[in-house]
Formats: sequence, structure tokens, C-alpha cells
Amino acid sequence: MIIDLPDTTVSAISKKLVSVREEGGAVALGRVLTLIIVTHHGAEEEVIEAANDASREHPMRVIAVLFGDDDAEPRLDAQIRVGGDAGASEVVVLRAHGAAGSNAESLVTGLLLPDAPVVAWWPADAPEDPSHSAIGRIAQRRITDASSQADPAAWVAHLGEHYAPGDTDFAWTRVTRWREQLAAVLDQPPYEPVTAIEVRGAADSPSTALLAAWLGMKLDAPVDYAYLPSDEWSSGIKSVRLTRPSGDTLLERPESGVAVLTQPGQPTHDLAFPRRTLRECLAEELRRLDPDLLYGRVITEGHDLLLAASERDAS
Repeated sequence: MIIDLPDTTVSAISKKLVSVREEGGAVALGRVLTLIIVTHHGAEEEVIEAANDASREHPMRVIAVLFGDDDAEPRLDAQIRVGGDAGASEVVVLRAHGAAGSNAESLVTGLLLPDAPVVAWWPADAPEDPSHSAIGRIAQRRITDASSQADPAAWVAHLGEHYAPGDTDFAWTRVTRWREQLAAVLDQPPYEPVTAIEVRGAADSPSTALLAAWLGMKLDAPVDYAYLPSDEWSSGIKSVRLTRPSGDTLLERPESGVAVLTQPGQPTHDLAFPRRTLRECLAEELRRLDPDLLYGRVITEGHDLLLAASERDAS
């Protein structure tokens, strides 16, 4: 069910939500969090759909805040979606025009679930310092996406400068499968130290640097990472090579969606390595509402090591 509320107020939206629950029997008691999505007009449906899919694992209230032209006449339009149009969540879409969007915090505070964690998600353009933004200040977790920024590599390089506990980025979420597979390899014999690390990825892949930073920090070994030209590799991480005394372990994608694991003295293994969807990334981040301390270490300690190495190479 979709209910349109043109030229409305936050108070009227809140009252309508209560009315919908009472009339339709829908209850909010099972909602475990409030997800605030900050985006712009015309880009909302894909991310709302991802949130609806993720809500089947994490029932929640979704508040999508869409900002339009600052010079438009001030007006707040809203839409409430429940039932089949909202997955296992209830969705409130706020379209703020003109000065009505000047105070983002006031638009959402009256619609938050009481005593439930708040997660903020910027699927596209994100504030440089999320934890100090209007929406970020009221959220326990703050999710950005480096791949959707104007310069993904530069965005990742500066994540550590404004990091606050609770921050995370989908560039980190997308390397989960790589980290799991590489950790599994190193948990098997031979138990030898890694003496060199090589990571390769596409020019548009901010995850490449984060994976390299994590490996360098965890294995305490020199890291060589580089971005490949688009005609050689189009998107995402291409390969990771770990050098040990007994030989090299190589995890490499010959094509998108598939990876081949090569180890000394063992047959090669073909693995499914599809690019993770927005729904998968969002669902993973919503599984933990406490700060991701490992991510914080990687973008501060680990990434600092990579930046220092890059500066030495440049000099």
C-alpha cells in the first residue's frame, strides 16, 4: 500500500503512520532499527528496493530523505509505503523542496522509532565528515560508498582523516569474501610467513587499497598494490598474490564473477566471486550495530602504511 501526502508536515506524517498501523493491523514492535537514506530526487528507487530486500533480514523503518532544488518553493511532500510495497519494513519517503530541506535533522527526528538504533546511509554523494553532519550526529552507524563518489581513490585515501567509531564504507564491505578466502588459505599448512603481498584492481575500485591495507597490517609484510588500465580489467579487485618460502599463492579473477585459487603443490580451485549487490552489502552492515573497530584500524593505521609506501615510491 502506498499513501501520498503532498505538501505536508512531519507531525502529519507521524500521525498518519500511527493511523495506518491501527487500521491495517501493522505493528512496529518488530522493527529493530531506523534506516535513514540520504539521496536526491530520481535516485531513490534502487536504494529503497535494496533496503526493502535487506529488511527481510532486519525489519526496520526506512526514511528516505530526498533533497531537490534549493531555489524551489519550500514544500515537503511525503509518501508512506507499507505491506507488499515495503518488504518487511515500513518506508517513509520525504521529498524536501527549497528551504524545507535546510534542516535535515528536524525532518527525521519526529519519525524515528523510539529506543531503536539509527543507521544513516549515503548511497551517493556523502558528507566529508559523516559523523558531524546533520543526519550523522543522530546515527549510531554511518554508511558511505566510495565507489559512488566523484574520485573513489581519493575518497578512500582520506577516510581515516575524519573517522569516528560507527563509520563504515561499502568499499570495505565488498572485500569480505576476499578476506574470508585469504584467511582460510593462511589457516592451512604450510604455516609460513608471508614475505610479500601484491594486490591488483581496476582503476574504479576503492576496495583494492582497503584490501591491500588490511593484508599489510595483518601480515606485517611489504605491499605492492596497483590499479590496472580499464582495457585490462574493468571493475573491482583483480588479484591477490601472497609470496611465501614454499611459493606463491594466487587468488585471481580471470573474469568477473569467477576466481581461481592457485597454491604450490595443490590443484587449482574455481570459486564463485560475484560482485556484491547493494542489498548484500547493506544487510551485512546492518548485522552489527556496534563500531567496526577493524575497519577503523585499516583506514587509519593500515592505510597510512600504504600512503607512506606510495610517497616513498613517488620520491
